[in-house]
Amino acid sequence: MVPKKKNKGGRPTVMTESVVTKLEEMFAIGATDEEACFYAGIPKKTLYEYCKRTPGFRDRKEGLKDRPVLKARRTVVEDLEKPESAKWYLERKRKNEFSQKQEIDQNINLEKTVIYKPERHGLETSSETGSSITKT
Repeated sequence: MVPKKKNKGGRPTVMTESVVTKLEEMFAIGATDEEACFYAGIPKKTLYEYCKRTPGFRDRKEGLKDRPVLKARRTVVEDLEKPESAKWYLERKRKNEFSQKQEIDQNINLEKTVIYKPERHGLETSSETGSSITKT
């Protein structure tokens, strides 16, 4: 909540209760700082200065940003009664034991021979297979 301070003159604060509420709404749906500031109509610098001046707001902001992840996690766990959901979950949480492994052979022969022939002013490349490419 916005701390109440006596205005000693000067510029009025941009961080009204309405602005803080808008920021919190956006953080609660996982919005970035930039997105939340755009929605609330303030520059990011104002948000960061507010976080410095207001103890606990930064932690609240990060906690609100975690809500969608926690809600998704709860949904996944509640859906584990279905075999396909349980399989999907285990493939991601216990990869060594349950993932569908695919082995790929990455042995590629990259050995090339480059021969310079001055009369052609180019390079001739040949590989072990006997094919050649001439660049001029």
